[in-house]
Amino acid sequence: MSLINDDLQNLLLAYCEPESDLLKNIDRETNLKVLMPRMLSGHYQGRVLSMLSKMVAPKRILEIGTFTGYATICLAEGLTKDGIIYTLDINAELEEMVRSNFEKSGYNTQIKYILGDATETVNDLDEVFDIVFIDADKKNNGFYYDLIFDRVRSGGIIIVDNVLWSGKVLQQKQDKDTKNITSFNDKIADDERVEKLILPVRDGLFMIRKK
Repeated sequence: MSLINDDLQNLLLAYCEPESDLLKNIDRETNLKVLMPRMLSGHYQGRVLSMLSKMVAPKRILEIGTFTGYATICLAEGLTKDGIIYTLDINAELEEMVRSNFEKSGYNTQIKYILGDATETVNDLDEVFDIVFIDADKKNNGFYYDLIFDRVRSGGIIIVDNVLWSGKVLQQKQDKDTKNITSFNDKIADDERVEKLILPVRDGLFMIRKK
């Protein structure tokens, strides 16, 4: 899913903060035990998310799509002492692994892990968010964006993963999934309520700042 070659990727890793032992273990266990381990954010993207979170110093974060909790922990690193990250996921089969990862992280009391359909569970949250990270079923990116937009404070950041779709967005003839990604990207490009740019990190991170 990375858009750069291995040599350059290794150079970038050499100049960024190291992974914690816990994050290394989550990466290893995910690759050994979980289907589609490429969904994991991984070392470099994880450090990007951590840095962004630390720069914002958020009190409230919403993550849509927990997977095995790697990105959740990275985002939690920037929370204020009284901050909370709500992370929503539908895959109950991973619950035991995820809760174990959170318990080892040092952020367990600040992580609210909610299982269920995010299109419904997000409506139970009476919060205004400083950061929202959308990394779930890609066909619903636009729906999630509209659903949470009014819950993001002015100056808050929405981050959407996989918006370059392994470079397939460059293709003239696109399959259904790629068309969904392109349509979402076009939607953001046309949204005058936000400032935006795509970072070519891993599979593409759309950085969206609400005016």
